[in-house]
Amino acid sequence: MIPLSPNIPAQALPLGLAAKGYRGRIQSIVVQDHSTQLPAAEMERRLIELGFIEGAEVHILHEGFFGRDPIAVRINGATVALRRREAMAILTV
Repeated sequence: MIPLSPNIPAQALPLGLAAKGYRGRIQSIVVQDHSTQLPAAEMERRLIELGFIEGAEVHILHEGFFGRDPIAVRINGATVALRRREAMAILTV
């Protein structure tokens, strides 16, 4: 289990912890410097370019067979594959 950061609101669920079939709405993106190999600002920019913006609806369509990684996420009519460590930066409600 990946520990939650103190920056994450209690009611928010990081997309990286959600299971197949989960549906939610993006509340915010909070990238921790240690969560990916990219700098936090670069990771946030890439997620936004993929359509992970505040208020967008997300639906987890598929999980990888080994370790449930990566996940296939439907966002604004597009399907995107993400690693769970990257999806931890996407907070949903």
